[in-house]
Amino acid sequence: MKNIVLIGFMGVGKGSVAREMVKQLGVVALDTDDIIESMENRSIKKIFATEGEQYFRDVEFKVAKWLEKSVKDTLISTGGGFYKVKNLNKIGTVILLDSPFEKIHERIINHPNAASKLKKRPLMQDLERAKVLYNEREAQYKKVADIVIDVTEKSVEEIVKEIQKKAKL
Repeated sequence: MKNIVLIGFMGVGKGSVAREMVKQLGVVALDTDDIIESMENRSIKKIFATEGEQYFRDVEFKVAKWLEKSVKDTLISTGGGFYKVKNLNKIGTVILLDSPFEKIHERIINHPNAASKLKKRPLMQDLERAKVLYNEREAQYKKVADIVIDVTEKSVEEIVKEIQKKAKL
């Protein structure tokens, strides 16, 4: 298996899909946000608060270079802005998990752990700003994706089956 890279807006379900793929397919999975938090020994929220977004993006690029050179046969779930790294297509097959902003927001606020989910996403604190960010990114996501999966109103299991089929896993 070539690396599979899951991209999409924050809260679309990349982590949930990755966990289900691990369960169903027995693949190894990494999460770029988890790697960054380990490297920095602090949360993404703290990185944004103390160092700012540009610093975070620079760390993200270091992670992208490492993934390209050192990681094979792995499922990689990414943060919402990871699609901007210049070497994205060299890391693996890029799969966009796509859904309208309203459905993503609904998914987050209806989650049993909604407060924690929102707290973990600094760019989702201001709903209007998040919607503008979503609108800016939507076309860019589709431009860099090898495969687009509409996740709206689908179970995680259905999404994994569609990924398996389209990515020929």
